This record gives sequence, structure tokens and C-alpha cells, in this order.
Amino acid sequence: MAQVTVMIDGKAYRMACEAGQEDHLTDLAARFDRYVGHLKSQFGEIGDLRLTVMAGIMITDEMSELSRKIEALENQVASLQQNRDGMAENKAKADEQIVLAISDLAMRLNGITEKLVERPKPSVN
Repeated sequence: MAQVTVMIDGKAYRMACEAGQEDHLTDLAARFDRYVGHLKSQFGEIGDLRLTVMAGIMITDEMSELSRKIEALENQVASLQQNRDGMAENKAKADEQIVLAISDLAMRLNGITEKLVERPKPSVN
């Protein structure tokens, strides 16, 4: 385990993390410190515990909002996928109808051609 010292509201906290995660933990602590600093600037010295709880609630609120947005986007993606699948199915049916129409037309043209070939040619006098 790696050890990192992070600063929150001017106080040093020694923390353990997995090797290679030091920078990530430091970044997370810096982000949390910004929340605490923001609250402290709004409310003044209201106590470390209260600031920490308020910052945690703010972060949880943001995570909740992001979760709602992610869910909405996932629903949109699912809807778009269903639309795409439906359109692909419709296209396949349309392609099949076109093939049948062309086949029918080809058969009719072959029939007309056969009738024209079988017809006796008029004699020229």
C-alpha cells in the first residue's frame, strides 16, 4: 500500500491507497477541499464536522443528479436502438418487397418477350 498526505481545509491527512493511485487520491482530495472551501466561504467557521457533512451531501446530490442524467441518456440510447432495429426491420421488408416486385416485373417482361417472339411476323407485300 502506498501512503499519501492530502490537505483538506488546511489540515494534513495521511491516507493509504493502492500503488499507482496516489495522483488520483490527491486529485479527489483537492476536489473535496474545494467543496469544503466553498462552504466555508459561504457559512464561515461552522465546525469541521459540519463542513465535512455538508460537503459530502453536496457531492452526493451532484452524484444523484448525474445518476438521473445517466439513466435518462441510457433510456434515450435504448429508444434509439429500438428505433434503429425497427428501421432495419422495415428496410429489410421493403427490400424484400422490391425484390419481389422486380422478380414479378421480370417475369412479366419475359412473358411479353415470349409472346412477341412467338407471334408470326406479318408478310410484306
